[in-house]
Order: sequence, then C-alpha cells, then structure tokens
Amino acid sequence: MAEIPHLLTAEEGAILIATLNRPEKLNALTGQTMALLEQALHRFRDTPSLKVMLIRATGRYFCAGADMRDGSSGPPHIDRTGVAIREKHRLQLHGMHRIYDEMEAIEKPIVVAHQGPTVGGGLELSLSCDFRLAAKSASYAFPEGKFGVLPASNGVSRLARIIGTHWTRYLIMANLPADADRAYVMGLVHEVFPDETFEEDVMRFCRHLAGQHAEQMGTAKLAIEMAHDLSLAQARNVERLANSALMLNPDYLAGIERYIKTIGSKGKGD
Repeated sequence: MAEIPHLLTAEEGAILIATLNRPEKLNALTGQTMALLEQALHRFRDTPSLKVMLIRATGRYFCAGADMRDGSSGPPHIDRTGVAIREKHRLQLHGMHRIYDEMEAIEKPIVVAHQGPTVGGGLELSLSCDFRLAAKSASYAFPEGKFGVLPASNGVSRLARIIGTHWTRYLIMANLPADADRAYVMGLVHEVFPDETFEEDVMRFCRHLAGQHAEQMGTAKLAIEMAHDLSLAQARNVERLANSALMLNPDYLAGIERYIKTIGSKGKGD
C-alpha cells in the first residue's frame, strides 16, 4: 500500500493550498514534507496565475516540530564540534534554511493558518510566511529550551524581527507557551478567528489578498524587509525608488487617470 504523501497540494482559483498531512504524527516535519513543500513553492513562484499560497494542516496539531525519528537523512549522528553543528544547521536539516529563504524571497504573499498547537520547527516554518492566522484553539511554543538549546532555524533570528526582543525572551528564555490571544498581543499572528468559522475566514482572507495588485504586493514585500534594516533616511529612499517604479506602471497610470476624471462626481471611487 502506497504511503500517503506528507504534504498535499490543491488549487482554488488563484490560491495554491499546501496541507501538512500527517495528523497521526501531529504533522511532524520530515524530509518528504520539506521536499514536497519546496516543490510547491517553486510551482507557486513560477505560475503567474497563482497569486497567494496558503499553508495549512489536517488534524488537531498544525505541527509538532521536526520528526526526530525521521530516518530520511540517514542514521542519527551526534556532532562533536561547534563547526559541524553550525554547518549542519546551515546546509542540512532537509534544506530548511534554503526553503525558508525562498519563502521570504518570492514576491507573492504566503499565508499560514494554525488550527491547533504550533511547536518548534512548525513555528519556525511559519515565521517565514508573510501572514499568520490563528484559530482560537491555536497555541505556540518552542520546546528546545527543555533540552538546553535554542531553536536555530528562524526561532531566534526571525522571531526577534517579528515580535521584538521583549516577547522573544518570553518564548525562548522563559520557555513559556502562548495561546492564540497572547500571540496576537505579541504581534506573532495577524488575526485570531473562531474555531467554528476558521477555514472560511482563512479562505476569505486569502481571496482578499488574491484580489490585490500583484506588482504592489511584490514590491511592498521587498521594500518592507529592506526598510526594516535601514536608517530612516535610507528607508525613505527605498520608498521613493519602489514607488517610482510602480507609478510608471501602465495599470497605475490608467487607473489614476480614471480616478481623476471621477473627482467631483457621484461615482467617485467606483
């Protein structure tokens, strides 16, 4: 009997849906999961008709982290030098760092929907998405502190950029979990929806994104990330450079001309 894929993909209009599909294993991440996710990302990136990617999961967990029993990368081996451990994080781990870099680089929005607990590697994956949506029953935690180590594939670097050092200390140094409402206060998630309507609310959000201007969103994704790392004066230069390209777009020129013609009329803004 063929094994059920660890990740399923489907299209709904302009939305590519990738679903973690190991509910019996709490959707723990395997080499197969990451390989299929990378394939889905390339399909999303290279298909013009796809405007939004949604990552979601089946079962009661979004993801319990990395599957420590997954043997796809060979027999377990404990590295004995700091250099070996650092290189393993950078180059191995089923290509997680490469995949997360690609998620952040693709100039289209990626949404992740947490219907339940999101732990360790599952949260690290989510941090490279552009939008994080939570069901009321979702929760968040990094268990690595119990073993005396850090989450090292986004769990410090990306987390601190998103929620700041204040709350990053809470999740990592204090090793305390956060429910969906606290995650919203932290700025970790953008929206918290009722469990009963979660799937419908998530799809409504994705359809809204799919209706936005693709060039504007792609440019904004780059500009926001760059502005975060620059001084105020340099960030304003990024704004001007980005907007100068957008304002030469024929779509903008035609749209603003139509809008100007409606000023003062009852149909203004229609």
